[in-house]
Amino acid sequence: MNITKAPVLAVVTALSVLAAASPAASAASAVSLRYQCSSSKQVIDDAGYTGPAPDNWTIKIKVCAARSRATVHAYAEAQWDGPYYASADAVILDAAKLRLQIKQARQGTDAVVTERDFADIKSPLEKATPSGDRDGRYRTPTISSRAASGAVADVILYLDWHRDGRGYRRYDYTGSPTV
Repeated sequence: MNITKAPVLAVVTALSVLAAASPAASAASAVSLRYQCSSSKQVIDDAGYTGPAPDNWTIKIKVCAARSRATVHAYAEAQWDGPYYASADAVILDAAKLRLQIKQARQGTDAVVTERDFADIKSPLEKATPSGDRDGRYRTPTISSRAASGAVADVILYLDWHRDGRGYRRYDYTGSPTV
């Protein structure tokens, strides 16, 4: 073998091994899934605020599901247009979470196969521009579970408004198409 080609060949081999083991390589296989999505929108009142300024949030959530043989994969993405608050660091929520579920669709109540709560949505919801505007988006990680045919992904938003004293309020959104 030519001595000048040996280091180049070693670098090319090392790079190909790294590429095969990288998250991008595993993400490429996830991209091949065909997600079926639906989205719905709600206008939600800030229950902790009773002043004269507008305080409604428009929150749209897209929920998607895909099947790979016996395994169903699901994720949700929330997008919101929140109101302006007088302070960029105003406390609006005591807690918030997005519950993502994979359900077995059937007549009557769908059985929950698996679910996961994502409480890390609270911080992005409260994040504001210096002027106090709260617009943003949040995407859950993907959850997966084995499920028979006819599975759906469902999403519920729970908001615990600051100063309303009622704990979590539940906001149901439209589930994904059946996969």
